Amino acid sequence: QVQLVESGGGLVQAGGSLKLSCAASGRTFSVYAMAWFRQASGKEREFVAAISWNVGSTYYAGSVNGRFTISRDNAKNTVYLQMNNLRPEDTAVYYCAAGQRVTVTTTRRGAYDYWGQGTQVTVSS
Repeated sequence: QVQLVESGGGLVQAGGSLKLSCAASGRTFSVYAMAWFRQASGKEREFVAAISWNVGSTYYAGSVNGRFTISRDNAKNTVYLQMNNLRPEDTAVYYCAAGQRVTVTTTRRGAYDYWGQGTQVTVSS
């Protein structure tokens, strides 16, 4: 089992920045690919970004590419999502996820094994 706890969400104006963190505990964190998903009110949960277990590869949804950066620190069992130039359409609950049999291009949420409880990000215009 892997337990994931997100933090860092909040309210920010359009054009601003936020950095989300996801702390993992339980089984060996470093063997899992990690990803961020988000779910806006009334919409399905969608893929945002992923990073490989060895930090060698990252992958982003087109809507955030160039604005968001995913990173991880295996020594701290933590994955991050730096979000810059935020837009109102980025408003959502953001979830981190861990998967052992996924690659960084795996965007299907059902492929991920563990999920956090989510953190709310609200971007005002």
